[in-house]
Amino acid sequence: MDISEGIDPARAWLAAFVTALVAVVGAAIVFPRRVYDGFLWRYFFGPVDADAHGATCAVRSGGATERLYSQTACTSADGIVVTPGYTTLSTISYAVVLIFMLVGVYLLLNRLDVDMSPRFYFALFPFMLLGGALRVVEDVNATFVREGLPMLIPYPEVSLIISPFIYFVMFAITLAALVAGILLDDRGVIDEYEPFLGGVGALSLATTVGFLLYVSATSEAVGFYPAVAAITLTGATIIAAVFWWASNEYAPYINEGTGYMGILVVWGHSVDGVANVLSLDWATALGLPVTYGSKHVINAATVRITSAIQPAGLSDAIGTAWPFLLIKVAAAVAVVWVFNEEIFEESPTYAYILFIAILAVGLGPGTRDMLRATLGI
Repeated sequence: MDISEGIDPARAWLAAFVTALVAVVGAAIVFPRRVYDGFLWRYFFGPVDADAHGATCAVRSGGATERLYSQTACTSADGIVVTPGYTTLSTISYAVVLIFMLVGVYLLLNRLDVDMSPRFYFALFPFMLLGGALRVVEDVNATFVREGLPMLIPYPEVSLIISPFIYFVMFAITLAALVAGILLDDRGVIDEYEPFLGGVGALSLATTVGFLLYVSATSEAVGFYPAVAAITLTGATIIAAVFWWASNEYAPYINEGTGYMGILVVWGHSVDGVANVLSLDWATALGLPVTYGSKHVINAATVRITSAIQPAGLSDAIGTAWPFLLIKVAAAVAVVWVFNEEIFEESPTYAYILFIAILAVGLGPGTRDMLRATLGI
């Protein structure tokens, strides 16, 4: 008998999770300078700390953390200096953790006997927008810090809505709504859990956006530039509509496996692409009081390469972030093409989880970039 036949995959995953957690925490306690300061703080907690306080950088020296608010001070600082945003190592680490967590989600959904369907997919859509909106709440918080105003959410509690911790928070919120919906469905309180799940997400999203608009209306530290949201949503919708028409007209095999779910993926990644182009290249033209920069590795590399090979006059006219939009749209279309009917038939749970994750990694950051620029922070 194969030993693997007697192993419960869910328990094996949980054991691996606990083992890894204990190993990392234990190593950080035994080797605080090397493991905690030199690795965990440098690549994960430090950037979050700097981000939460709206600092240019955070410095770790002698077991203490200092936040600095000028590039000159950061350059001359002694110790481990980190800036808000992602590095290549942290990006790879988050990708590994994401894959591991997706396996856990796969096992959990099988345990809950969740029916994988387009209805379930669309019910999760508001939660993907919610993640980006919650991230903007932290951006407002950091703006208040820079303006010398009281924090809306104190540190370290605010870390819960900063990457990567916000992913775990959003997972917990979504899981709680899903389990509640399944229980209510099983007890006959509601007919189907998908509308309940989508309703919880939509209500949470409306509450968060409403809070942001309230802060915008009552605080001089936060502005309101609706043209950003209007252009982003309109542009993404046009791109998605063109994709839907062109694929149905000339290449129906591209979206035969995903149907309307495919158009949502293209739309979500177009939101991310358009929002980035507007923030990086057209902030001044839109009257935004903030100069934005690229925090993500791929985005930054795209801008850097375009700046190097594109004529300066053309860069001044159209900017250097536009290739990122093309990359996002092309990648989204490629993903929709790959997810054919066979993939969904052979392993529906795994296919839906991956497809949901693909939309989330585009729509979440895109929503944040759009709302942040809309508020001018």
